Amino acid sequence: MSIGQWTRRVALPTALYSVALGALALEAEDPFIIGVGSHELHLPASRDKGFELLRQAGIESVRTDAHWAFVERRRDKLAIEPHWNGYLAKTQAQGIDSLLILGYGNIHHGDGEKPRSEPVRAAYNRYVAFVAQQLRGRVRHYEVWNEWDLENPDDPEFTQDYARLVADAAGIIRQHDPDAKVLAGAVTSEGIKSGFALRLIEAGVMQAVDGLSLHPYVHCYGRGRSTPEAWIEWLTEIDLELSRAANQPVPLYLTEMAWPSHKGACGFDEITQAAYLARSYFLAKTLSNVRGYWWYDFRNDGTDLREREHNFGLLRQDYSPKLAYQVLRVISPVIEHFQFLERVGESDDSVVQLRFGNDKEQLLIAWSTGKPRSVSIASSSLRSGAVELIDTAQPDKGRTAAASQWQCPADGNNCSTRIELNEFPKIISLGASDPAAIASEQTNLALDLENSKERGTYR
Repeated sequence: MSIGQWTRRVALPTALYSVALGALALEAEDPFIIGVGSHELHLPASRDKGFELLRQAGIESVRTDAHWAFVERRRDKLAIEPHWNGYLAKTQAQGIDSLLILGYGNIHHGDGEKPRSEPVRAAYNRYVAFVAQQLRGRVRHYEVWNEWDLENPDDPEFTQDYARLVADAAGIIRQHDPDAKVLAGAVTSEGIKSGFALRLIEAGVMQAVDGLSLHPYVHCYGRGRSTPEAWIEWLTEIDLELSRAANQPVPLYLTEMAWPSHKGACGFDEITQAAYLARSYFLAKTLSNVRGYWWYDFRNDGTDLREREHNFGLLRQDYSPKLAYQVLRVISPVIEHFQFLERVGESDDSVVQLRFGNDKEQLLIAWSTGKPRSVSIASSSLRSGAVELIDTAQPDKGRTAAASQWQCPADGNNCSTRIELNEFPKIISLGASDPAAIASEQTNLALDLENSKERGTYR
């Protein structure tokens, strides 16, 4: 599917999202979540610096494992690790939510096997109930297991066993911590391609949970298929397929996604990793059903530059920021406070231009998918002087006045300028928002949605 085809396919998700927008504020009822994965929960002496760096980057949620094996170290003796309470207190102090994974086997039950048999499932449910009781009010999201499909993504019975586990666990969590949201799936790329996610929808899992979580990694897909643009094309197809199967929009949570910066097969340098982070976050916002994106992970797991699993982080092992961290810090206010409005300029696949806005300002976010390009951009707002922008390739500079100047006709409308684009998005101010135009645009999108519903299609 070409970029032009992708543009047409995202038209309906944009319409779906418009229903949830306020008439002028353009704020979603369920805001998009900027998250990361982290293993800090299991470090008895996590550095305070790490929590500060989370906040400074605009990270709103941290996903981590609440291992069953750690909660039940002795058979039938359940206890929360003492330092978990300290960890949760520190994240809350920074205004950061937690997403806890309820998963992995326990050696005391079924020799550590997945909870598929009745005795092991009952023991797992006791663990879920205990965690939800003990941590009530301190955890925003729970995720039932992690990557269940890895073992056998093709087996329908394997899917059914997981769907049953989810239904039980979700009910237990809602009983003990009713304000927490419950996610299910954590479906790997292979599981998505093998139909595991689709079978979960067909099994009715969305009746029990608040969202389906996905891990749609593409870094090993090879030349032309591992870019953010190829990724969003695939994710658009997934979104539409799942919504059709459910006969309603399916909230999607990307609880793991990233590009690693190791030296070796499937690896990228730190510059490309940072550019892909920015592009993928902006592209994820174009799909209304995507409710959050957790970069995996916050900090490198080790120091071996050739080991893939050591190099997914925003930070190095010693907590020094990589360029990807600095880029996330500068784009997070845009991700949080602006909503996607439309794609601009469908005809050229080598350039991506996305218009974002809120009730105060309109932005154009643009980049080249190949070689550097000079492109003409326009603004309907009255503009004069230098173009104001954020160059994500130089995140520490923040918002600056570029060398380019706005050129305006005598009537002051449709001012234009030329901008040099490369692989890093430029966040360009188009001036103040026009509330009347925004309201009209939202009305048209809502009507498009109603027409789509009447036709009984999600296309």
